[in-house]
Amino acid sequence: PVFDKIKKDLGIPVLTDVHTSEQCEIISKHVDVLQIPAFLCRQTDLLVAAAKTGKTINIKKGQFMSPDSMEFAVNKVKESGNDKIMITERGTQFGYDDLIVDFRSIPKMRKIAPTILDVTHSVQKPNQTSGVTGGNPEYIESLARAGIVNDVDGIFLETHTDPSKSKSDGANMLSIDKLEDLLQNLLELRSTSSKL
Repeated sequence: PVFDKIKKDLGIPVLTDVHTSEQCEIISKHVDVLQIPAFLCRQTDLLVAAAKTGKTINIKKGQFMSPDSMEFAVNKVKESGNDKIMITERGTQFGYDDLIVDFRSIPKMRKIAPTILDVTHSVQKPNQTSGVTGGNPEYIESLARAGIVNDVDGIFLETHTDPSKSKSDGANMLSIDKLEDLLQNLLELRSTSSKL
């Protein structure tokens, strides 16, 4: 019901994660895009079940995967009869507690499918000694601008009125009071870079 309410009240497309094959058919009746989480991007049964719903599928690149290897995940969806696919770059594990966005990944993955850059999960600091994921939100805007200049097909980001009070991922969220300025800046940058 929460997805139906969002669609009705805000009139926007809705995307959500699916974690099991059984969830795909149920949730697909209420959302526009099924998202495969990064840690599950190699799970054949999940990719096939999501594909069979006919919905657009957003596959987040695992932090442990090369950009080229995303072709195999995409092919599992295509071979199940669904060509509505996006890939999302969300950083690559660097050491034990950091993620790095390698911008060489963008053109490589764009040859496979439209590619989105997740600028909030990419600034996560996993495996902190506190047991809670940390983050460097001060780099969100820089990553977003770099993504636009490098021709990503879209930007994915999470925002909150008070990230410190978010139930999940607060350490790497953009404060909502910065959202409008960032989006305006990205639109202007896209317009300028497309003329070059």
